[in-house]
Amino acid sequence: WISVLGALPFTLAMPYAGLYASAVLTVFIGLILSSTTSSIIVFAQELMPHRFGMISGVFFGVAFGIGGLGAAALGKLADYTGIAFVYQVCAFLPALGLLAVFLPRMPRHMR
Repeated sequence: WISVLGALPFTLAMPYAGLYASAVLTVFIGLILSSTTSSIIVFAQELMPHRFGMISGVFFGVAFGIGGLGAAALGKLADYTGIAFVYQVCAFLPALGLLAVFLPRMPRHMR
């Protein structure tokens, strides 16, 4: 859970941090969020053990695709509401990691 929700306190502090503090927080957020990538891919590969390449390709394709669409949508939202509002909304995005509670449980012999 630390790797999933670990960035939440740092992202919640971002809208209220100054320039240099934002740079430091960004480094911590990036390290924490990137630490989950390999474990997510391994979990997905365990769900489909004979499709390692497909799972990796789909994971990165969907991740970068959603990132591009999200950037465009947040840019449009920033045009209408202002960058400060979007910055505050994005602070809560790591809380979506709570949805991991609904992931399927692995059988004990596969852990």
